Amino acid sequence: MAQPETNVENQPQSKGMTRFLNGIEKLGNKLPDPFFIFIYLAAFVMIISWIVSSVGASVVHPGTGEELPIKSLISGEGLQYILSSMLTNFTGFKPLGLVLAMMLGIGLAEKVGLMESAIKKSILKAPTKMITYAVIFVGILGNLASDAAFVLVPPLAAMVFYTVGRHPLAGLAAGFAGVGAGFTANIFIAGTDALLSGISTEAAKSVNSDIIVTPVDNWYFMIVSVIILSVVGALITEKIIEPRLGTYKGDVDKVLEEASPLESKGLRNSLIAGLVFLGLVALVLFWPNSPLRNEDGGIIPSPFLSGIVPIILFFFITVGVAYGVTVKKITSTSDIPKYMAEAMKDMSGYIVLIFAAAQFISYFNWTNLGTWVAVNGAEALTSLELTGLPVIVGFSMLTAVLNLIIFSGSAQWALEAPVFVPMLMLLDYHPAFIQAAYRIADSSTNIITPLNPYILIVLAFMKEYDKKAGLGTLIALMLPYSIIFYIIWLILLIAFALLGIPFGPGVHMYL
Repeated sequence: MAQPETNVENQPQSKGMTRFLNGIEKLGNKLPDPFFIFIYLAAFVMIISWIVSSVGASVVHPGTGEELPIKSLISGEGLQYILSSMLTNFTGFKPLGLVLAMMLGIGLAEKVGLMESAIKKSILKAPTKMITYAVIFVGILGNLASDAAFVLVPPLAAMVFYTVGRHPLAGLAAGFAGVGAGFTANIFIAGTDALLSGISTEAAKSVNSDIIVTPVDNWYFMIVSVIILSVVGALITEKIIEPRLGTYKGDVDKVLEEASPLESKGLRNSLIAGLVFLGLVALVLFWPNSPLRNEDGGIIPSPFLSGIVPIILFFFITVGVAYGVTVKKITSTSDIPKYMAEAMKDMSGYIVLIFAAAQFISYFNWTNLGTWVAVNGAEALTSLELTGLPVIVGFSMLTAVLNLIIFSGSAQWALEAPVFVPMLMLLDYHPAFIQAAYRIADSSTNIITPLNPYILIVLAFMKEYDKKAGLGTLIALMLPYSIIFYIIWLILLIAFALLGIPFGPGVHMYL
């Protein structure tokens, strides 16, 4: 097979970055499995709590004024807590129920083929001049299908570009950028929103137990992010990536099949079912004296927002069933729980990880170490006069670096949130704003970390068009997206903050 005229892997300017990322890969490969990272951290908390407690350290709670002693887990009381709380720490961990409930609906829609058909239809029907924008846009929205988007969008995008006579690797890069670097953004509420908001709520409890971060608290910011990143991603592809790749001269046997008439009918029926469902929700919401609104008749806050996860769950069940029945993937009622069960199998690794993460977070909070670190950290930042947006920018940049060695967004947030959410809350920042600063950094660097398990899958797709392509080729292609996405996203975050634009319903930079 002939090769493209240019191969970015062989360009001198990419070699240094490739060596650097290979070093990151070696370092990351030496880290234990995330499950054991949390186990080791829990053990670390036990030791630290014993040391700090032995010197009689305490902290004054900034909200209640109560003096809280640091409690040792290596004590009679600590042993009782460890044994008596282990199950409740796990079953009561808020993100667990949120994510599993969301995945019942989203997983059903993905397993019956709705997500793949919607992605295929969206890209193929886009006007020729808008294909790049459509690829990035669909890639970003692909996180509705969770990690499945990593194996659906990039190869489809490559085939679309190849079909219209453009360089397939540019299409693959655009698709991977949308899915990976734009993973956290969406115009819909996705499983990511439920997962991260649950962890944020747990972390915020050490400062204010009444604060709840909901799945919609970053919604407005993420809607705007989708639009801006789609435009930015398309410009990067057309102005930077394609000129570097040159003209593709390969000859591969690739045919992109359009959605079949039955699949198109299924998409139509799922759209109708979705609109009917949303219409019924709107009818109940705006009905006089609706039980979904608060006592004053408002929506912020309201039972509607606090119950948004079940509403989203039923929405995806509705559209998934409509599509599945139409394409005959669902022929009896027993097929529905069968597909849901298959989706739950994909969540098994997450459930195991959460068991360990829940123990670490609970130990951190019970010992009062979380409050102690937060108060002292906030005082240190104040003494350094790092109390404005620079501290948020620094936190976000730290997250971007950490993401190179901790790919899992949920695992990394479970590590960072117990420390940074309380610390920054004491500087009056809203936990949902802190969460947004985390999300943009975590998402932007997904596509350049060798620890991303899907990067090898994307590399395999890449080799179908260029057998000489290696990890350096892929990283060199994705680096412009990662850097520019992060810079633009950070500017957008600061603009929202300074202009007082809400990040979600009733959510601003400060509490």
